[in-house]
Amino acid sequence: QVQLVESGGGLVQPGGSLRLSCAASGRVNAMGWYRQAPGKQRDLVARITRGGITTYVDSVKDRFTISRDNAKNTVYLQMSSLKPDDTAVYYCNAGVTNNLGFEYTVWGQGTQVTVSS
Repeated sequence: QVQLVESGGGLVQPGGSLRLSCAASGRVNAMGWYRQAPGKQRDLVARITRGGITTYVDSVKDRFTISRDNAKNTVYLQMSSLKPDDTAVYYCNAGVTNNLGFEYTVWGQGTQVTVSS
């Protein structure tokens, strides 16, 4: 079973930057970052295919950048101009193809991002 390990969360002031990383223990397909604020559902933030095609939710366009290193099975989320509304637990997810050719989804454990002065 492929596992995902996230890192890079923390406390940052409004307008600041953070970089999240998510390393997979094996080969993965598309990877994404989701976030969940207290009392709210988990929503997609950004997604990147293995070929580098990216998708962003409107609220983070021009502020966040998703990228990946396929050789390291790692995805990154560079977050800039952070706002208090960005405060949430950020989760990494990835699609994995098993030996039978079926794809399943794996999730990381989550990393807290808090934007506050």
